[in-house]
Amino acid sequence: MGYGLVALILLVLLAPLIALVVLSFWTQQGFAIDKTPTLANYWSLIQPSDKATVYFGIPFYLKNPVPAILLLKSLVMSLVVTITVLVVAYPMAYFLAFRVDRYKVLWLILITIPFWTSYLLRVFAWKIVLGFNGAINSGLISLGVIDKPLDFLLYNPVAVVITLIHAWVTFAILPIYVSLEKVDRNLLEAASDLGDGRWARFCRITLPLSLPGVISAALLVFIPTVGDYVTPTLVGGPGGTMIGNAIQTLFFKQDNAPLGAAVSIVMMLVIAILCGLFLWAVGYKRLRERSAA
Repeated sequence: MGYGLVALILLVLLAPLIALVVLSFWTQQGFAIDKTPTLANYWSLIQPSDKATVYFGIPFYLKNPVPAILLLKSLVMSLVVTITVLVVAYPMAYFLAFRVDRYKVLWLILITIPFWTSYLLRVFAWKIVLGFNGAINSGLISLGVIDKPLDFLLYNPVAVVITLIHAWVTFAILPIYVSLEKVDRNLLEAASDLGDGRWARFCRITLPLSLPGVISAALLVFIPTVGDYVTPTLVGGPGGTMIGNAIQTLFFKQDNAPLGAAVSIVMMLVIAILCGLFLWAVGYKRLRERSAA
């Protein structure tokens, strides 16, 4: 029974990935797919050009720079989202772990209430809030702060970042909260007896022991947001387009699934390398062992 379950899980997880890899080595020929193995799709992504396309102040010497530009843009936006989410989530998790003595389950339920509704509805809610006649513009006009609605709140990268922060902050609170709950309170009392103040106890004990949860939360937010395409589609506009939108376009609008698969594979490899380097840099294994001890 156990081996069958493992085989089923591996099949469900690996089969789509294997199919994507195989598809990336095929080519689109009109309305048909040529199944002859080739690296043409990957070559089209790295094919050099004499003329540079400058984006973010970085020259891209590629004949097809769009995937590389959108991938870089997506990584930057996801990094901003991840850092902001951690800054917002950590105090909330700390409050739950150290300041709430009763009804913790009720607090956790209240935090997860937004997830009782559809993700699309939450994105549309932000679209209404940030819109030309939305809650922010209407409120500022009513207060006399502005004379006409602000048109830079929606359909740009900022709107995408704000919406993603709201969508993923709860996913960061929970793993950080679990790590903070595991912090031995006796260590804090001992540090206090030895003369450490509140800030010193936090920096020397609480924060280091909670880093595994922080790192897990960072990965949990960063990895999915890089490939998000729903939020940029609804609130990003042309300026908020991310790599996920390019992949969706290749699959469903340009009918070039092999190239879309190649872009997907490259994106996953880049994210895997970055995450691996991040875990190596922060010494995640050593932090887990220290926290467990």
